[in-house]
Order: sequence, then C-alpha cells, then structure tokens
Amino acid sequence: MNFETVSLLLNWLELGALFGILSRLARTFDLIASTQRELRRAIHHLGEYHGELGADNSLGGPEIPSISRSSHARADLGSAVGLDDMAPQSL
Repeated sequence: MNFETVSLLLNWLELGALFGILSRLARTFDLIASTQRELRRAIHHLGEYHGELGADNSLGGPEIPSISRSSHARADLGSAVGLDDMAPQSL
C-alpha cells in the first residue's frame, strides 16, 4: 500500500471515530434531558401531594411548597433542581 492509500484509510477511520463520539454524546444529552423532565415531573407531583395533605406537617419532615403552573414557578423549579443555566428565565 502506498502512502496515499494509508492516509485515506486513516482519515476514514478518524471520521468514523468522530461520528461514534458524536453519537454517544447525543445519547448522553438525550438521557440528561429526559432525567431533567422526570425530575421536574416528580417535584411537581410531590408539590401536589404536599398540597393535598394540607399545611400541617404532621410527620415533621421538611416543608415543601406547592408549585403553581406559572412561568415564574417553573423558573424557580429549575433553580431548585440546580438547572438555572439550562432553562431560560422570564421576568
């Protein structure tokens, strides 16, 4: 094999490795996004459950505020989960 053939083969292998890495990154970001959605959903349901129990905290656990459907509450929810820089906030 001459130099041009080897160089072309190595370039194709490098391109394939790059696409493999990008594919893995895309799957990782999809997993992060779905985890974020599930966390928000769970926190929202936890807030609804706490609202059904009433204001008395008979079990002595931490106070969990109920969450409204306004955009400001969604921004606060993102900061509670630690996702301030991922969700745009509107004032």
